[in-house]
Amino acid sequence: MTYSTNARRNLLATSADEPMLELAEITHKDLAVPIRVVNDTIDIVVNDETFIACPFSLSRPDDVDQQTPTAKISVDNIGRELTQWLESSNGGKGAKLRMMAVLRSSPDVLEFDMTMDLTGLSINNMTVDGNLGFQNTLMQPAVTKRYDPISSPGLFNLLLGLYAAYESLSHFSGFFYA
Repeated sequence: MTYSTNARRNLLATSADEPMLELAEITHKDLAVPIRVVNDTIDIVVNDETFIACPFSLSRPDDVDQQTPTAKISVDNIGRELTQWLESSNGGKGAKLRMMAVLRSSPDVLEFDMTMDLTGLSINNMTVDGNLGFQNTLMQPAVTKRYDPISSPGLFNLLLGLYAAYESLSHFSGFFYA
């Protein structure tokens, strides 16, 4: 990852001149306009888009064996917009979260930019919480509908019956032609 000279100076300083601002942009097919928030007390305009000041916290991805790493985000529930969106979008299924970082002195220079899947959304009176990560595409089925004894038990019972009938008829055919 490469940072601008100002951002590197800021990150390496023991007492930085200005904080690195974290931006979050939530996109979803049911959202006409993405939800944009900045983890600060003052709104900011980045690339002609306004990010509303709203506290949120991020937890780093966990490192558990045999599990896809996931991070967590918790956004203060300060308005009805997130609540209404979650109710109308079936819990936000299919949402994406784009995390960015900028310096207030140069808001159009993205110092960090990453888009992740936003899953497991839950809401309470204080916060809207979600899990961040990447879909495990290697574990996804190759076809949309799979026929197996669990998803189509009637089909497999029918095939088993036909096979049993075939087997019994093949045993009887030996008696007739012998």
